[in-house]
This record gives sequence, C-alpha cells and structure tokens, in this order.
Amino acid sequence: MHAKKEEIRPLEPREAEGSPALSRRKFLGGMAATVAAGTVGLEALATAAPEAAAAPAPRAPQGGSAKARARRERAFQIRYEAALEHLNKPYQEHRSNGDEDRYPSRIGNYSKGLPHNAFGEVDETAYESFLAATRSGTWDDFLNVQTSGGRKLTSPQAGLAFDLQGVDAHDLAVRPAPALRSAEAAGEAVELYWMALLRDVNFLDYGSSALAEEAVADLNRLRVFKGAREGGQVTAQSLFRDPLPGTLNGPYISQFMWKPTPYGAEYVERRMLTYFPGSDHLTSYDDWLESQNGFGSFFVFHDPERRYIRNGRDLSEWVHNDVLFQAYFNACLILSTPLDPFSPPTGGGIGAPFNPGYPYRGIPNQTGFATFGEPWEKTILCEVATRALKATWFQKWFVHRRLRPEAYAGRVHNQIEHDRYPGVLHRDVLNSKAVEKVHSKNGTYLMPMAFPEGSPTHPSYTAGHATVAGACVTVLKALFDENYIIPTPVMPTPDGLALQPYQGPPLTVGGELNKLASNIATGRNIAGVHWRSDANESMKLGEAIAISILKDQRTCYNERFNGLTFTKFDGTKVTI
Repeated sequence: MHAKKEEIRPLEPREAEGSPALSRRKFLGGMAATVAAGTVGLEALATAAPEAAAAPAPRAPQGGSAKARARRERAFQIRYEAALEHLNKPYQEHRSNGDEDRYPSRIGNYSKGLPHNAFGEVDETAYESFLAATRSGTWDDFLNVQTSGGRKLTSPQAGLAFDLQGVDAHDLAVRPAPALRSAEAAGEAVELYWMALLRDVNFLDYGSSALAEEAVADLNRLRVFKGAREGGQVTAQSLFRDPLPGTLNGPYISQFMWKPTPYGAEYVERRMLTYFPGSDHLTSYDDWLESQNGFGSFFVFHDPERRYIRNGRDLSEWVHNDVLFQAYFNACLILSTPLDPFSPPTGGGIGAPFNPGYPYRGIPNQTGFATFGEPWEKTILCEVATRALKATWFQKWFVHRRLRPEAYAGRVHNQIEHDRYPGVLHRDVLNSKAVEKVHSKNGTYLMPMAFPEGSPTHPSYTAGHATVAGACVTVLKALFDENYIIPTPVMPTPDGLALQPYQGPPLTVGGELNKLASNIATGRNIAGVHWRSDANESMKLGEAIAISILKDQRTCYNERFNGLTFTKFDGTKVTI
C-alpha cells in the first residue's frame, strides 16, 4: 500500500477552546428541513421557548367513574409536571476539544472502520460522509457513510433517541476531552502503556513488583496526571485506581467481583474464562492498520482453567464479554440476599440493610415488592442502563468523536519512526519509559491491545461501560446502606483458582460499590480501548442520569418517605 502524500498543516488552533456549541434545539432545528411531510413536532420542539409552554387541557374520553377520571387526570398531571420541569431547565452547551477543526487530516478524531492511508489517517471523503450523517441525523445519510472492512459502525443513531423518563440525553454535558497535543492526553497514554505492560502482574503483587515500581516513578514524573494518589504521590496502592471515596481501601478488585452470587435457588461461582499471559494484539503495524480499516481476527485461545480475577488480563476479558448490567445485578443479589449459614465462609449473600431512608424500613406490617422491593431493585438497574447508553452515544457520535487509544498510539509510532506529526504530540508520551519498553518488546510503538479486534467501532468519549457503571452503582447506593461493613470479605489465591479470607481494614458497601464502578470503567482502560478521562467523566454522566430518573420516579410512588441519601462520586451527599 502506498501512502497518500498529505501536508501536516500548522498547529495553531482555529478555535482554541473547542468547536462551536451544539444544543438539542440547534440540532433538531437543522434536522427539521429533512423531516418527511406529515411528521409533526420537530420544528416546534426545536424553536419553542420554555416560557411559551402552557398547560394543555386534558382530553379524556367520555364515560368512566369519577374515580377513574380522577386517576387518569392525576396521571396526566404527573407526566405534564415532570415534562415541564425538564423543559424549563437551562440548555447545556456541548463543546468538543477542537481537534476536528484543528487538524484537517482528522488525526485527533475517531475514524475506525472507515478507509485509511498507510499512516492510518482517514480518507477525507469517507470522513466527510461520516460528518454529513452526524450533522443531518437522517437515516439515509447514515446509510451513505463510507466504511471499509467487515466491521460495522456500532449504533451511531442511538444518540438521537428520546426517553420519556429522566433528563433528556442531550441535556447533560461533559467537559471537552483532553486534546491530542495536551499534556493530559499524553499522561493518560503513558498510563495506558504501563497498564498494557502490567496486565499479567497480579494486582495484589503491585507492592513487590519492580515493573510496577517503574510505572509509579514514570507516572509521578508526568506534568499532568489525574489518577489516584496517596500523600500527593502515585503509589503501588493507588496505581491505576480512581480518586473515588473508598477505592484506595483494600484490594484493587471490588468484593462484588469476587464473592459468589446467590441467584435464586442457584449459586454462581465467579471464576471466569481468561486469556493466557502475553496474549496481546495489534502490536505489528500491518495488524494495526488492518484493524483501523475495519478488518482483523476475533479469534484467540482461552486458558482452559477458569479463574477468579487476579490481574489486568483477567479484568480486561471480564469487561470484554460482560452483559450490560451484569456486574451491578450480581452486586444487587449479593447485597440483598441474607447471610447463609450453610454456604462457605467466603461465599453467599451479605444481607446488607436498606438505605436509612427506605420507606419500609422498620414498618411492622408491610414490605416492598413491586415498588421498593426485590423485583423493583433488579429492574431499575436495567432501566438506568439503557438510558445511560443513549446519553453516552450522543456524546460519542454527535459531540466529541474522540479517537481511541490504539489510534493515538499509531500517531506515536509514526511520529517516532517517520517524524510524521512534528510538534503535535506532547513530549511526556514520546519520552516515556513505557513507550520505549513496548518498542523493545514488540518492535513497534503501538499500544498492545487485550482484545484481538482492538477497540469497538464507536468513538471513545464518553464510555458506555463507565456511564452504565455510574448509573447502576448510583441506584445501588440509593437502595442500600453505604456505611454497612461487608462481612466475610475475600481475595483470590495467587493462581486464581480459589478464594481465601481477606485480612485488612474494613470494607464498606459504599466504598466497594465505588470500586466496582471503577473496576468496570478502568478495566476497559487496562484493555487499551478507553482513556482515564473517558472513565471518570462517564461515571459522573451515568450518576446524573440515574439521579434524574430516581427523582422522576419518586413522584409516581404512593409510599411516604423522607428521601434516599447517599454519597456521590465527588464525595458530596445528595437526597432523592
């Protein structure tokens, strides 16, 4: 394949602080001209001011008892008041990091699955077809996006879907992703290279690992790094952790990822299929380029022995094949199932008490079921999960379009090997010991990927796994007492074949739930498919979605209660 000659233009940003703001109103206003005749509502929705809205008169059918009519009118009023509350909230400004305008070659943006040249830079015409679809939002324009290879773009229209409960997906904003040339992006990339190098080192061994010690020293040299610290420094205990309440306590992995799970009359052991050590992918340039163009193999041999999660390799594979809300459903089952005196000391439920604000707590003659009970607990996790995905898919496809770490690593490789992007990439990544170690091992500066296919076929920022994690863990913190100490905590044996009792400082439900969200979100980073800022900002996005849904649902319940209070990811308290 011959490289297409392309000039790298000057690096002065065309718009230093990011691209123009995109609002739901502006987006729908642009779409209105493309709506087929007979479709109603889009233009009015796009242009109507909130203050112009007036309460419509209910138009119920004739007949029915007075009680039936009153019930229907009350249901209408609840729906209307909830909709009006959302309508009158200030509009959110959605700003990208400006890379799409800054670099005409689109080297700072997602383009996997589209055709690329020999440097992994996207074909200009193909990218314009992609942008045309995101601007218009029409079915036909999405059908006309020019892709290559066998992999399809993943659900690009999901970000345009509406939900009728909770905040609209377009009414939540996140900060711009770190720009391609920023010190923050470089710091995140250095961490990802170290995560790849340490995939086969057990988390419990970081304190005695010479390689982990090198990673700690390298991360502490970075100009910008937003990972967890102890006493202002990255340490073996804080390595690859998130700065959330409770996440620095105890083992890296949450108890909810290890403890066996009561599943009705069944009992689920948590040993999992994982890969053999050293199973890294896309380390050769040809494989990497093939993957950017939408080709590549998905096949790999698993370790035939199932094991408990011990290291980054295991965690990467867990988040490779998990069901959307699996981790949180497991946690809910563990939390809500009473302690079983007949189960092993390391297994069974923990019988966590409900949140102190739970309406049936201390009530002698009633208990929850369809509301505030076990069926309700489980199904609400599904509700917030699917809504979280729609919100994060809007950010991915219609605001940020951030490149994946594997594509960034291609820029690193081509800069070091060919001086392709002078002045673009921050020196912290170009001078990192981790990048040099990867080159010594593989002969390229490409980031070793845990998955044979590399990253998914959708943009990096925000992250689906992390947004769902934030939403589902928020629901669990609203349901259960976050201060409850987990009885019989566990940890795996070094070979991952068994569990043994954990001896150490107490672990709380709230801390281990925060750790659970972090494990799932950061597990995708360890696999090489997401960035630290993807995980951190997305957990907060999911949290906001869950809070808005819980607030809307509260108006629908008959139970009397003073609200559910819990701790947010930033350490502040909220009451719903």
